[in-house]
Amino acid sequence: MPKVVVIGGGTGLSTMLRGLKEKPIDITAIVTVADDGGSSGILRSEMDVPAPGDIRNVMIALADAEPILSKVLQHRFQSGNGLAGHSLGNLILVAMKEITGDFVTGVKELSKVLAVRGRVLPSSADQIVLKAEMEDGTIVSGESKIPQAGKRIRRVFLEPPDAEPLGEALEAIEAADAIILGPGSLYTSIIPNLLVPGVAEAVIASPALKIYVCNVMTQPGETDGYTAYDHLAAIEAHAGGARIVDAVVVNESEIPREVLRRYAEQGAVPVEPDRERIEAAGRTVVADRLVKTSRYLRHDAKRLSDRIHGLILGGRPGLHRLSEGR
Repeated sequence: MPKVVVIGGGTGLSTMLRGLKEKPIDITAIVTVADDGGSSGILRSEMDVPAPGDIRNVMIALADAEPILSKVLQHRFQSGNGLAGHSLGNLILVAMKEITGDFVTGVKELSKVLAVRGRVLPSSADQIVLKAEMEDGTIVSGESKIPQAGKRIRRVFLEPPDAEPLGEALEAIEAADAIILGPGSLYTSIIPNLLVPGVAEAVIASPALKIYVCNVMTQPGETDGYTAYDHLAAIEAHAGGARIVDAVVVNESEIPREVLRRYAEQGAVPVEPDRERIEAAGRTVVADRLVKTSRYLRHDAKRLSDRIHGLILGGRPGLHRLSEGR
Protein backbone atom coordinates (compact mmCIF):
# COMPACT_ATOMS: atom_id res chain seq x y z
CA MET A 1 0.00 0.00 0.00
CA PRO A 2 1.55 3.36 -1.02
CA LYS A 3 2.58 5.62 1.84
CA VAL A 4 1.25 9.13 1.20
CA VAL A 5 2.17 12.23 3.19
CA VAL A 6 -0.13 15.24 2.89
CA ILE A 7 1.19 18.62 4.06
CA GLY A 8 -0.90 21.71 4.72
CA GLY A 9 -3.90 22.90 6.67
CA GLY A 10 -7.25 24.61 6.28
CA THR A 11 -10.56 23.71 4.67
CA GLY A 12 -9.12 22.68 1.30
CA LEU A 13 -6.89 20.03 2.83
CA SER A 14 -9.75 18.56 4.83
CA THR A 15 -11.97 18.38 1.73
CA MET A 16 -9.29 16.52 -0.24
CA LEU A 17 -8.65 14.08 2.62
CA ARG A 18 -12.31 13.07 2.72
CA GLY A 19 -11.78 11.66 -0.76
CA LEU A 20 -8.27 10.27 -0.28
CA LYS A 21 -9.21 8.28 2.83
CA GLU A 22 -11.39 6.07 0.62
CA LYS A 23 -8.35 5.03 -1.46
CA PRO A 24 -6.08 2.06 -0.62
CA ILE A 25 -3.27 4.26 0.65
CA ASP A 26 -1.55 4.82 4.00
CA ILE A 27 -2.06 8.50 4.87
CA THR A 28 -0.03 10.69 7.17
CA ALA A 29 -1.25 14.29 7.39
CA ILE A 30 1.33 16.85 8.55
CA VAL A 31 -0.59 19.92 9.66
CA THR A 32 0.28 23.52 10.41
CA VAL A 33 -0.01 24.83 13.97
CA ALA A 34 0.66 28.50 13.20
CA ASP A 35 -2.97 29.67 13.52
CA ASP A 36 -3.38 32.50 16.01
CA GLY A 37 -6.95 33.55 15.34
CA GLY A 38 -10.28 32.68 16.95
CA SER A 39 -10.58 29.71 19.28
CA SER A 40 -7.18 28.29 18.29
CA GLY A 41 -5.43 31.56 19.03
CA ILE A 42 -7.03 31.93 22.45
CA LEU A 43 -6.24 28.36 23.46
CA ARG A 44 -2.62 28.47 22.30
CA SER A 45 -2.13 31.69 24.26
CA GLU A 46 -3.94 30.71 27.45
CA MET A 47 -3.23 26.96 27.58
CA ASP A 48 0.29 26.82 26.07
CA VAL A 49 -0.58 24.37 23.29
CA PRO A 50 0.02 24.38 19.53
CA ALA A 51 -2.96 25.76 17.62
CA PRO A 52 -5.50 22.90 17.50
CA GLY A 53 -7.96 24.11 14.83
CA ASP A 54 -6.40 22.69 11.66
CA ILE A 55 -5.51 19.47 13.49
CA ARG A 56 -9.17 19.12 14.53
CA ASN A 57 -10.47 19.65 10.99
CA VAL A 58 -8.08 17.10 9.49
CA MET A 59 -8.87 14.50 12.15
CA ILE A 60 -12.59 14.85 11.49
CA ALA A 61 -12.02 14.61 7.72
CA LEU A 62 -10.12 11.33 8.16
CA ALA A 63 -12.42 9.91 10.84
CA ASP A 64 -14.80 6.99 10.51
CA ALA A 65 -16.81 8.30 13.47
CA GLU A 66 -20.59 8.65 13.38
CA PRO A 67 -21.71 11.87 11.62
CA ILE A 68 -23.27 13.20 14.82
CA LEU A 69 -19.93 12.89 16.61
CA SER A 70 -18.24 14.89 13.87
CA LYS A 71 -20.90 17.58 14.25
CA VAL A 72 -20.37 17.62 18.00
CA LEU A 73 -16.62 18.12 17.59
CA GLN A 74 -17.19 20.93 15.09
CA HIS A 75 -19.78 22.62 17.31
CA ARG A 76 -18.85 26.21 18.11
CA PHE A 77 -20.38 27.74 21.22
CA GLN A 78 -22.38 30.90 20.52
CA SER A 79 -22.68 32.07 24.10
CA GLY A 80 -21.32 31.47 27.57
CA ASN A 81 -18.68 33.36 29.53
CA GLY A 82 -15.34 32.02 28.30
CA LEU A 83 -17.01 29.49 25.97
CA ALA A 84 -18.37 31.71 23.20
CA GLY A 85 -16.40 31.23 19.98
CA HIS A 86 -14.70 28.01 21.05
CA SER A 87 -15.01 24.79 19.07
CA LEU A 88 -15.75 21.76 21.26
CA GLY A 89 -13.17 19.76 19.32
CA ASN A 90 -10.48 22.31 20.16
CA LEU A 91 -11.37 22.10 23.85
CA ILE A 92 -11.23 18.30 23.74
CA LEU A 93 -7.77 18.40 22.11
CA VAL A 94 -6.55 20.69 24.89
CA ALA A 95 -8.10 18.35 27.47
CA MET A 96 -6.37 15.36 25.84
CA LYS A 97 -3.06 17.22 26.06
CA GLU A 98 -3.57 17.75 29.79
CA ILE A 99 -4.69 14.15 30.36
CA THR A 100 -1.82 12.56 28.43
CA GLY A 101 0.76 15.20 29.28
CA ASP A 102 1.67 15.82 25.66
CA PHE A 103 -0.17 17.42 22.71
CA VAL A 104 1.00 14.88 20.12
CA THR A 105 0.04 11.96 22.36
CA GLY A 106 -3.34 13.58 22.92
CA VAL A 107 -3.88 13.83 19.14
CA LYS A 108 -2.99 10.14 18.76
CA GLU A 109 -5.36 9.03 21.52
CA LEU A 110 -8.25 11.08 20.17
CA SER A 111 -7.51 9.68 16.70
CA LYS A 112 -8.15 6.19 18.10
CA VAL A 113 -11.51 7.30 19.51
CA LEU A 114 -12.51 8.76 16.14
CA ALA A 115 -11.20 5.77 14.15
CA VAL A 116 -9.05 8.09 12.06
CA ARG A 117 -7.76 6.47 8.87
CA GLY A 118 -4.05 7.15 8.97
CA ARG A 119 -2.05 9.52 11.17
CA VAL A 120 -2.42 13.20 11.94
CA LEU A 121 0.74 14.98 13.10
CA PRO A 122 1.62 18.61 13.75
CA SER A 123 4.71 19.75 11.84
CA SER A 124 6.07 20.90 15.20
CA ALA A 125 4.90 20.54 18.80
CA ASP A 126 6.33 23.99 19.59
CA GLN A 127 4.38 27.22 19.80
CA ILE A 128 5.04 28.92 16.46
CA VAL A 129 4.34 32.50 15.39
CA LEU A 130 4.09 33.14 11.65
CA LYS A 131 5.43 36.49 10.46
CA ALA A 132 5.47 38.13 7.03
CA GLU A 133 7.77 40.64 5.43
CA MET A 134 5.76 42.72 3.00
CA GLU A 135 7.12 44.16 -0.23
CA ASP A 136 7.35 47.60 1.41
CA GLY A 137 9.59 46.13 4.12
CA THR A 138 7.06 46.17 6.96
CA ILE A 139 6.74 43.11 9.19
CA VAL A 140 3.35 41.68 10.13
CA SER A 141 3.17 39.26 13.05
CA GLY A 142 0.47 36.60 13.34
CA GLU A 143 -1.09 34.24 10.81
CA SER A 144 -4.54 35.83 11.11
CA LYS A 145 -3.19 39.37 10.62
CA ILE A 146 -1.14 38.72 7.47
CA PRO A 147 -4.06 38.66 4.97
CA GLN A 148 -5.54 41.74 6.65
CA ALA A 149 -2.46 43.89 6.05
CA GLY A 150 -3.55 44.75 2.53
CA LYS A 151 -0.01 44.51 1.15
CA ARG A 152 1.82 42.08 -1.10
CA ILE A 153 3.85 39.45 0.71
CA ARG A 154 7.59 39.17 0.01
CA ARG A 155 8.20 36.23 2.32
CA VAL A 156 6.95 34.58 5.48
CA PHE A 157 9.06 33.22 8.33
CA LEU A 158 8.69 31.58 11.75
CA GLU A 159 9.40 32.78 15.23
CA PRO A 160 11.29 31.09 16.74
CA PRO A 161 13.30 30.18 13.61
CA ASP A 162 14.67 27.07 15.31
CA ALA A 163 11.31 25.44 16.13
CA GLU A 164 11.76 21.74 16.73
CA PRO A 165 10.33 19.53 13.95
CA LEU A 166 8.30 16.52 14.99
CA GLY A 167 10.51 13.46 14.50
CA GLU A 168 7.60 11.30 13.38
CA ALA A 169 6.74 13.83 10.68
CA LEU A 170 10.28 13.73 9.27
CA GLU A 171 10.25 9.92 9.38
CA ALA A 172 6.92 9.84 7.51
CA ILE A 173 8.33 12.10 4.78
CA GLU A 174 11.43 9.94 4.49
CA ALA A 175 9.32 6.79 4.06
CA ALA A 176 6.75 8.34 1.71
CA ASP A 177 5.96 7.10 -1.78
CA ALA A 178 4.10 10.33 -2.55
CA ILE A 179 4.02 13.77 -0.93
CA ILE A 180 1.09 16.13 -1.51
CA LEU A 181 1.19 19.86 -0.74
CA GLY A 182 -2.16 21.62 -0.39
CA PRO A 183 -4.73 22.62 -1.25
CA GLY A 184 -4.91 25.47 1.24
CA SER A 185 -3.78 29.00 1.96
CA LEU A 186 -0.39 29.37 0.33
CA TYR A 187 1.43 31.53 2.87
CA THR A 188 -0.54 30.66 6.01
CA SER A 189 -1.31 26.93 5.69
CA ILE A 190 1.17 25.25 3.32
CA ILE A 191 4.44 27.20 3.52
CA PRO A 192 4.55 27.40 7.37
CA ASN A 193 5.05 23.62 7.49
CA LEU A 194 8.02 23.88 5.12
CA LEU A 195 9.60 26.57 7.30
CA VAL A 196 9.91 24.23 10.28
CA PRO A 197 13.62 23.27 10.25
CA GLY A 198 14.20 19.94 8.54
CA VAL A 199 10.79 19.61 6.85
CA ALA A 200 11.60 21.20 3.47
CA GLU A 201 14.98 19.47 3.48
CA ALA A 202 13.28 16.10 4.06
CA VAL A 203 10.82 16.72 1.22
CA ILE A 204 13.61 17.76 -1.16
CA ALA A 205 15.70 14.69 -0.28
CA SER A 206 12.80 12.27 -0.69
CA PRO A 207 12.57 10.23 -3.91
CA ALA A 208 8.76 10.31 -3.58
CA LEU A 209 6.45 11.72 -6.23
CA LYS A 210 5.69 15.30 -5.11
CA ILE A 211 2.37 16.86 -6.02
CA TYR A 212 1.08 20.37 -5.43
CA VAL A 213 -2.70 20.84 -5.50
CA CYS A 214 -3.31 24.47 -6.38
CA ASN A 215 -6.15 26.54 -4.97
CA VAL A 216 -9.12 27.25 -7.21
CA MET A 217 -9.41 30.94 -6.29
CA THR A 218 -6.94 33.61 -5.27
CA GLN A 219 -7.05 34.71 -1.63
CA PRO A 220 -7.42 38.43 -0.88
CA GLY A 221 -4.43 39.82 0.98
CA GLU A 222 -2.40 36.71 0.29
CA THR A 223 -2.28 35.65 -3.36
CA ASP A 224 -3.90 38.56 -5.23
CA GLY A 225 -3.12 38.21 -8.93
CA TYR A 226 -1.25 34.92 -8.49
CA THR A 227 -1.29 32.28 -11.22
CA ALA A 228 -0.67 28.60 -10.49
CA TYR A 229 2.96 29.12 -11.47
CA ASP A 230 3.27 31.96 -8.95
CA HIS A 231 1.99 29.61 -6.22
CA LEU A 232 4.60 27.03 -7.22
CA ALA A 233 7.37 29.64 -7.32
CA ALA A 234 6.50 30.91 -3.83
CA ILE A 235 6.60 27.40 -2.37
CA GLU A 236 10.00 26.66 -3.88
CA ALA A 237 11.42 30.06 -2.94
CA HIS A 238 10.57 29.31 0.69
CA ALA A 239 12.21 25.89 0.33
CA GLY A 240 15.53 27.55 -0.45
CA GLY A 241 14.93 27.72 -4.19
CA ALA A 242 15.14 23.94 -4.61
CA ARG A 243 12.83 21.92 -6.83
CA ILE A 244 10.21 20.54 -4.48
CA VAL A 245 7.28 19.74 -6.81
CA ASP A 246 7.01 17.29 -9.72
CA ALA A 247 3.35 17.72 -10.70
CA VAL A 248 0.84 20.56 -10.27
CA VAL A 249 -2.89 19.83 -10.12
CA VAL A 250 -5.07 22.71 -11.36
CA ASN A 251 -8.76 23.29 -11.88
CA GLU A 252 -10.17 23.94 -15.34
CA SER A 253 -13.88 23.97 -14.48
CA GLU A 254 -15.97 26.81 -15.80
CA ILE A 255 -17.32 28.71 -12.79
CA PRO A 256 -20.85 30.19 -12.97
CA ARG A 257 -21.02 33.97 -13.30
CA GLU A 258 -23.05 34.39 -10.12
CA VAL A 259 -20.40 32.57 -8.10
CA LEU A 260 -17.63 34.59 -9.76
CA ARG A 261 -19.48 37.80 -8.89
CA ARG A 262 -19.80 36.76 -5.25
CA TYR A 263 -16.09 36.02 -5.00
CA ALA A 264 -15.16 39.18 -6.89
CA GLU A 265 -16.94 41.22 -4.22
CA GLN A 266 -14.40 39.79 -1.79
CA GLY A 267 -11.49 40.45 -4.14
CA ALA A 268 -11.00 36.84 -5.27
CA VAL A 269 -10.74 35.56 -8.84
CA PRO A 270 -10.04 32.13 -10.38
CA VAL A 271 -6.38 31.08 -10.33
CA GLU A 272 -5.05 31.08 -13.90
CA PRO A 273 -3.55 27.60 -14.56
CA ASP A 274 -0.56 29.17 -16.37
CA ARG A 275 0.16 25.77 -17.85
CA GLU A 276 2.86 26.82 -20.29
CA ARG A 277 5.11 28.36 -17.61
CA ILE A 278 4.75 25.34 -15.34
CA GLU A 279 5.57 22.91 -18.15
CA ALA A 280 8.47 25.12 -19.29
CA ALA A 281 9.83 24.67 -15.76
CA GLY A 282 9.84 20.92 -16.35
CA ARG A 283 6.77 20.02 -14.29
CA THR A 284 3.70 17.99 -15.16
CA VAL A 285 0.36 19.79 -15.16
CA VAL A 286 -2.77 17.79 -14.32
CA ALA A 287 -5.83 19.82 -15.30
CA ASP A 288 -9.41 18.69 -14.73
CA ARG A 289 -12.85 19.90 -13.69
CA LEU A 290 -12.20 19.65 -9.98
CA VAL A 291 -14.74 21.83 -8.21
CA LYS A 292 -18.26 21.54 -6.90
CA THR A 293 -20.28 24.71 -7.14
CA SER A 294 -22.84 25.89 -4.61
CA ARG A 295 -22.72 29.20 -2.78
CA TYR A 296 -19.01 28.63 -2.28
CA LEU A 297 -16.50 26.70 -4.36
CA ARG A 298 -15.05 23.50 -2.97
CA HIS A 299 -12.84 20.87 -4.53
CA ASP A 300 -14.77 17.80 -5.65
CA ALA A 301 -13.25 15.37 -3.13
CA LYS A 302 -13.90 12.24 -5.18
CA ARG A 303 -12.75 13.59 -8.54
CA LEU A 304 -9.67 15.19 -7.02
CA SER A 305 -8.72 12.06 -5.09
CA ASP A 306 -9.22 9.94 -8.22
CA ARG A 307 -6.76 12.09 -10.16
CA ILE A 308 -4.24 12.11 -7.33
CA HIS A 309 -4.51 8.37 -6.83
CA GLY A 310 -3.94 7.85 -10.55
CA LEU A 311 -0.82 10.00 -10.36
CA ILE A 312 0.45 8.08 -7.35
CA LEU A 313 0.00 4.71 -9.02
CA GLY A 314 1.19 5.67 -12.49
CA GLY A 315 3.40 8.72 -12.24
CA ARG A 316 4.74 9.93 -15.60
CA PRO A 317 7.93 9.35 -17.57
CA GLY A 318 10.84 10.63 -15.52
CA LEU A 319 8.93 10.49 -12.23
CA HIS A 320 9.19 7.86 -9.53
CA ARG A 321 6.81 5.02 -10.48
CA LEU A 322 5.17 3.55 -7.42
CA SER A 323 3.73 0.61 -9.30
CA GLU A 324 7.27 -0.70 -9.79
CA GLY A 325 8.01 -0.65 -6.05
CA ARG A 326 10.89 0.98 -4.29
